[in-house]
Amino acid sequence: MEQKTQDYLTENRDKHLTELVDLLSIQSISALPEHKDDVKKAANWMADALTEIGMEHVKVHETKGHPVVYADWLNAPGKPTVLIYGHYDVQPVDPLHLWDSPPFEAEIRDEKIYARGASDDKGQTFMHLKAIQAILETTGTLPINVKFCIEGEEEIGSPNLPAFTEENKELLAADILVISDTGMLEPGKPTICYGLRGLCGLQIDIKGAKGDLHSGLYGGGVQNAIHALVNLVSTFHNEHGQVTVEGFYDKVAALTDEEKAAYAELNFDEEAVLKELHVPELFGEEGYTYLERTWVRPTLEVNGIYGGFQGEGIKTVLPSEAGAKITCRLVPDQDPDEIAELLQKHIEAHKPKGVEVKVSLFDKGAPFVTPFDHPAIQAAGRAYEKVYQVPTSYTRGGGSIPIVATFDEILNIPTVLMGFGLPTENFHAPNEHFHLENYDKGILTLCHYWYELEKTLKVK
Repeated sequence: MEQKTQDYLTENRDKHLTELVDLLSIQSISALPEHKDDVKKAANWMADALTEIGMEHVKVHETKGHPVVYADWLNAPGKPTVLIYGHYDVQPVDPLHLWDSPPFEAEIRDEKIYARGASDDKGQTFMHLKAIQAILETTGTLPINVKFCIEGEEEIGSPNLPAFTEENKELLAADILVISDTGMLEPGKPTICYGLRGLCGLQIDIKGAKGDLHSGLYGGGVQNAIHALVNLVSTFHNEHGQVTVEGFYDKVAALTDEEKAAYAELNFDEEAVLKELHVPELFGEEGYTYLERTWVRPTLEVNGIYGGFQGEGIKTVLPSEAGAKITCRLVPDQDPDEIAELLQKHIEAHKPKGVEVKVSLFDKGAPFVTPFDHPAIQAAGRAYEKVYQVPTSYTRGGGSIPIVATFDEILNIPTVLMGFGLPTENFHAPNEHFHLENYDKGILTLCHYWYELEKTLKVK
């Protein structure tokens, strides 16, 4: 990378941050119908920004849901073509009262930018635009060909992107897929994520009597919907932290000795997790470390329970309805559809007496792993090391980006997950923020990476 490219980024930092603040002001919450226009506004913002940095064939593609923004620059014949994926939609902001500043009025405090989407994923997607712009502005060309695919439904499971990808395979064809929607292990420790857990989500609805009942008149004689729900939920785990759904672990790929050794070399500080989270002890599946539990073991988590009286004081009723929302994080070689079927069988087998039980399926996505010795991943590691001046760590991620497995299946190209967020940045929670040190270093890393790919990646 040329020095003038780095100088350009330094000289234009304030201008670029002002642009990012503008992007973060858009309330593009894909999960809430009342923000549909805001999501469209964010799509148009992205299209305008891509045009401004010199991309060609910029288009906002409509889908059955929120739009997909495409753009490209294909003026480097014989050089690798990179598909850059990101998303411009964000999570809801509740509970609002826990934010120290308005979630859509970005503030910079202590060299961190606070706003919904700052880290996940507007900030990281924006970095890609600025890296490409910096190289084009200072050299007039790029060392690689580039395509952008930026969607507005990642936070709701990307329901329409698979169909869009299938219909536009030629448009999205590339030699490699690069995504910045993951994180680093800790400050100053660059990390490449070579695998992600999959996802399977469902909702359980319990229905008892025709309506809430007086607990004095009916208590002890009619099933309480909340009691039924709690009893059902308690059957999902044993006291050892293991999931008790029959067949749940049958297809789980075992952790290799090499991976165990690599994780041990990270010297991960579990005590620091205790302090950060303010919990007295960690808990999970027995026989595994914290990293193994959160990276390479499957989980079943109850994300929410509802039912009954929620106001202040006491209301003496037997609730007639209750429900729970559940998600499973899956690992190779678990199949989301098979896991959903196993869950439904388990629920039916443990159906409480005196109530009706309804199960609704929601988000799902396959797990994904790519070899961390792939040349494109190793090139990314070198790019990180040039900027951060320390060795790059190779990890798996506990979260899910369902579209990654879809891209792998449809486009059949390797994926490199180059994240710059930190685990402490409250993505999906109040006071989401992004460290500007990683914002600055991340853009430089991406610039270096494109030149590393030019030297490393053989074009098909």
